Amino acid sequence: MSGPGGAPTSPKSSTTPGWRRNQLGFGLGTLGRDMVAAMVSLFLLYYLTDVVGVSDSQLAAITTIIVALRIFDALNDPIMGVVVDNTRTRWGKFKPWIAVGAVLWGGSTLLLFADVPVSESGFIVLFFVGYLVWGISYTVNDISFYGMLPSLSRNLKEREGIGVVARIAANIGLFSVVVGIVPITEWLGSVLGDLQQAWFLFATVVVLIMLVFQSLTLVFTKQKVAAPTPHTPLRELFRIIGRNDQLLWVTVSMVLFMAGYTATTSLGIYYFEYIYGDLGMYALFAGILGVAQLGGLAVFPLVSARLTRRQIHALASAMCATGLMIFAFAGSSMVVIGVAGVLLFMGQAFIQLLMLLFIADCVEYGEWKLGRRTESITFSLQPLIYKSSNALGTGMAGIALLISGINQADSAADITVGGQLAFKVVMMVVPLVLVMISWAVLRRTYTLDEGRYAEIVAELRIREEQS
Repeated sequence: MSGPGGAPTSPKSSTTPGWRRNQLGFGLGTLGRDMVAAMVSLFLLYYLTDVVGVSDSQLAAITTIIVALRIFDALNDPIMGVVVDNTRTRWGKFKPWIAVGAVLWGGSTLLLFADVPVSESGFIVLFFVGYLVWGISYTVNDISFYGMLPSLSRNLKEREGIGVVARIAANIGLFSVVVGIVPITEWLGSVLGDLQQAWFLFATVVVLIMLVFQSLTLVFTKQKVAAPTPHTPLRELFRIIGRNDQLLWVTVSMVLFMAGYTATTSLGIYYFEYIYGDLGMYALFAGILGVAQLGGLAVFPLVSARLTRRQIHALASAMCATGLMIFAFAGSSMVVIGVAGVLLFMGQAFIQLLMLLFIADCVEYGEWKLGRRTESITFSLQPLIYKSSNALGTGMAGIALLISGINQADSAADITVGGQLAFKVVMMVVPLVLVMISWAVLRRTYTLDEGRYAEIVAELRIREEQS
């Protein structure tokens, strides 16, 4: 496990030929994916309440469907991981599923935003079918896509480089939707004379962008790590995940963090329309946050050169907690709200990248501990994190809309002081508590630091040379 002189062998010591091509091919593939994910995860509720105009009973049914299907789908993620890891084709095990998932994902997204004339009960049934297919196809694409990451390199520096480009491209896509969706759909609505058609057209463009950038991943990425992996029986699924203790603790910590973050971001557009009282400020605020988050991702390599990942996680958690506290007491000051948002989203940028890297490192940890390399099963926990946290966050958002009275309100003047307080508690105070618990969980349980990872990779290389 040691190099010359007894020093630990570092996985940063050399670079893999062709890794820059993988960095761009994989990284750019995230751009359209996160546009689709953002449009549904962050704005589907708003589309249904403020564009379609669903009733309270429909909103309650829709919220229940989203929460239930997200949890159901999250539980199926590891099964899809087994399917991908057991796939053997001339194109490898990842790319066929990436392609199939992308096409189905795009089609189901369009169905969710299609204006189909049906009865109230028929609308609920159609929504259930569309959201079910959306979740399954998201699973197929996401697990195969991110499962590919550990196979592109074992070098920590290269992984960070690939991860940075991937998260920057993803956030460009995400914030292009967040910033543009309200002004663009309103403009399209005035041109088309129908706001629902405007949203459907916007969704169509987003889906096309996703398919184009996913094609770049299919064409340009090339697997660099191909350790022999035996067929994984489904009955061993829970043993593989259950014995990877580091992966389980990362999952628990990140579900808590992302649940709070999802609740905050999902309620952002409602905050500016019904609490702040000016929906037009939402796009400006989102633009500032987008720059802050992209800036956080861009400086991550500089920060990681000076701090350990554990230290970065503590710093990022403190930034998020501080941002939420400032946000809760910001009042009507847009400057203070902006400062709170910058802290929250720059901290979240660090944490979302750390989550990607932590899970990638758990692939080698699982291979070292169990003698079996299972990229897709390991990375099936990432969509499980997003879906479980999305279910919790969406449930919190739905509760906030109902108890605050926003779903029946026409403007900020219709919201009582008690309604505003209830809304802010769900949007800011509960996420603050979840951020603090998330940090404490990872701080006490995650031990796979840079030094231990280097030792594990060195031992794995020795095993491969001896096999």
